[in-house]
Amino acid sequence: MLCHDCGSTIEEGTANRRLAQKFLDVRLSEVHRGVFLKPVNITLPALGERYIDYAKLHKRSWKRDGQLLASLRAFFGAAWLRDISPLTIEEFQRERVKAVSPATVNREVALLKHMFNMAERWGQHQGTNPVRLVKFLPENNLRFRTLGEDEERKLLACCAPHVRQMVVFALNTGLRSGDIYRLTWKEVDLDHRMLNLIVRKTAKPLEVPLNDDALGVLEARHTERRGAYVFGNPDTGKPFLNLKTGLKAALRRARLSGITWHTLRHTFASRLTTNGIDLVTVKDLLGHAEIKTTLRYAHSNAQAKARAVAQLNGNSDKTVTVATRHSQRRVVGARKSRKSGRIALRACSSDG
Repeated sequence: MLCHDCGSTIEEGTANRRLAQKFLDVRLSEVHRGVFLKPVNITLPALGERYIDYAKLHKRSWKRDGQLLASLRAFFGAAWLRDISPLTIEEFQRERVKAVSPATVNREVALLKHMFNMAERWGQHQGTNPVRLVKFLPENNLRFRTLGEDEERKLLACCAPHVRQMVVFALNTGLRSGDIYRLTWKEVDLDHRMLNLIVRKTAKPLEVPLNDDALGVLEARHTERRGAYVFGNPDTGKPFLNLKTGLKAALRRARLSGITWHTLRHTFASRLTTNGIDLVTVKDLLGHAEIKTTLRYAHSNAQAKARAVAQLNGNSDKTVTVATRHSQRRVVGARKSRKSGRIALRACSSDG
C-alpha cells in the first residue's frame, strides 16, 4: 500500500482486510508522529566501500581495515546486512580460524562490528548489531616466536645485502617493519647515536638509542645515501613498500620457518628481558602505551629473576636450623611425654 504522507510503499504481509486496515492506521499514526522509519538495507560490499572512504579520512590504519574487509567479503560475499546473523558470524569464525590466528579473526570480527555501528549511524541499518551477540575467540598472546643465535647467523648469511642491513637494524632497535621502511634521515641523529621518530601506528614520538650494530648499519647507509629515506629503494629513492618477499627468500635458503619481520621485534624485547632489563625500560624502547602489552615478555627473563634472588644470599644474620622429619617426630613425642607427666603429677597431688 502507498503512504501518501511519506511517499513510500509500506508492505505488511496479511490477507485479512480488517487486519490490514489496522496495520495501515498504526503506520499512518507513526508517520504523523514522526516515528516511522522507512525500511532500509544495504549489502556488505556497498557498506564496505562507504566505510573505507570514511576510514581514509579518520584512521591511519585504513589500509589494514581494507585487508580485514577483504577477508569478510570473501566469506559473506554480497550478503545483505539483514542476512548476517550471529550464527553466520560464528560460522565465519570457525572457518577463518583454520587459516589464521584467533587474534586475526578477532580483528576481522571487530571491524564487522564497527561497520554495523557505522551503518546504524548512517541510517543504513536498523535493528540489533549481530556481532554484539557473538563471543570473541580466546587469544594466547604469551606465545610468540623469537630468533635464536644460530638461526640469526643462518638468516644473515642468506640475506641479500639490503635485507641483511634491515634485519640487523630491526634486531637492535625493535622497530616495527613499517617504521623501518619509512625511516628518514631527519629522524636520525648520528652524532648523539639516537633515533627520534614518530611511530606510524600510534602517531606518538619515540626515542631509541643506537648501539654499535645499529649505528654501523646507519653509517654504512649514509655513505651511499640516496634520497630522504634511510632504507630507500636504490632505484627510486622511495621507501620499499614491502620486503616480505626478500625475507621469505632468505628464510627459504636458510631452511627456517615461522619467522616474520615482527619476529625480529619479539627477539629484541625478549633479549632485553633475558639480560635483566626491567620491563618499564623495555616498554619505553618498544613504544608501548601500556605496561600490560609489555608483560608478555616477562616470562623470558627467568635467568634475571634467578640472579635477583641470588643477591639475597648472605644478607640475613639469623641462623636457621632446619629440622628433619625424624627429629620433628622425636620432639613431638617428647612433648607428649612431658604433658602426660604433668597430668600424672596433678593427679597425685589431688589424691594427697
